[in-house]
Amino acid sequence: MKKVILICSVILVILLALGINIYLNSIEPVKAAEDEAVKRAKEDTNLVSVSDFEIYHGNETIFVIEGKDENGDNVFVWVPENEGEIQLLKQSEGITEQEAQNILLSEKGQVDIISRKLGMEKNIPLWEIAYKTEGDLLNYFLIDFETGNKKLKVIENL
Repeated sequence: MKKVILICSVILVILLALGINIYLNSIEPVKAAEDEAVKRAKEDTNLVSVSDFEIYHGNETIFVIEGKDENGDNVFVWVPENEGEIQLLKQSEGITEQEAQNILLSEKGQVDIISRKLGMEKNIPLWEIAYKTEGDLLNYFLIDFETGNKKLKVIENL
């Protein structure tokens, strides 16, 4: 009986170690991308601190950084994965996440919102809202960050 418990314990420890190793290896590329994007943003803009980082996958991959500039203003920075123009905007220069959500809800009615994230298409900063409709159909609603234009792009019924 003691051997069975010992063998089960050893197997459990090995499986736990393998799980941790797989997890750490899977997040390594994301961490490397974040470090590189933050470095580029700090070199090319007046970004001084970072509070959040997201990856947007649209026509191209964009890294979106939330932080503060040297004046203490809350800012968003859009950093293209490949070489390209880095854009920094004060958060006050665009619509909030809640305002973007309200635009979607006023246009589409009550829907099941899955995610809200910043992104960029054709050098236009935007809010991407993913939501489900009846029948669990996946939809994307893209809203211009600066103007709140809701006709930027709508992808429905995936």
